[in-house]
Amino acid sequence: MRILIRTSKWAIWARRFGSLALPLAVIPVFMHRERLIASNDFHLIEAIAMGVAGLALFLAVGAFARLWVSGDRGWGKATMGLFFGLLCLGPLALIVALALRYPPVSDVTTDYARPPGLVSQVRTRPLAAAERQAVEAAFPNAQTRVYPIEAPQIYALVVQLVDARGWEPRARREPQTPLAEGQINAVATTLLGWRDEVAIRVTGDPQGAVVAMRSVALHGLHDLGENGRRVEEFLAALDSQITLLMRDVPVAPVPEAADEG
Repeated sequence: MRILIRTSKWAIWARRFGSLALPLAVIPVFMHRERLIASNDFHLIEAIAMGVAGLALFLAVGAFARLWVSGDRGWGKATMGLFFGLLCLGPLALIVALALRYPPVSDVTTDYARPPGLVSQVRTRPLAAAERQAVEAAFPNAQTRVYPIEAPQIYALVVQLVDARGWEPRARREPQTPLAEGQINAVATTLLGWRDEVAIRVTGDPQGAVVAMRSVALHGLHDLGENGRRVEEFLAALDSQITLLMRDVPVAPVPEAADEG
């Protein structure tokens, strides 16, 4: 007598939903980065993908329970559904963790009294005192820099660092004299395709130059700490460049005092 072993329908549907959720979650990321879809459409598609991934995860867990009891086939299909579901929901778990870790702001600057201006048409609001304290606690190195180097030379280093990161320049104003003020505005794209505007102002000073930086999320939502980390990383890189520059500049010898008479 021939014994037929069935394949669990739960396992079949777990793999089907998992296989659907994966491209539904990944393809819109590339489309969003290439500006083929708007951010609102991207958020909607990703929400649907997370829902499908959650359903695949639920069906996979249910399939494992039924397979253990019934002895049907489908362990491989259920495992694939579970893997695809977890793979799609992993970034969501990371986003939730970042949202809980960093303050819910989308505008980070080193100079709240006079933040560098923006060229994008994005609505911003001044942060309350408590929000500023939370930002300063989360990003202690996001502070205005003062360097003993003239503003045009600092501005040239800033432009090099901006170009090296592949940010899209929107406006550039170079300081013409050591005491003049210059600024560069650029747009940075995150891994998931969200765009932030970066503004870096270089102001000449009798002792050198002052560098203030600002990074603002253009989508206006919680930036998940992206802007604060960007400001800290960029200024740390600028600190390193300034250190190398000052190390390589030869120090002029101190002239001997002339004899009186």
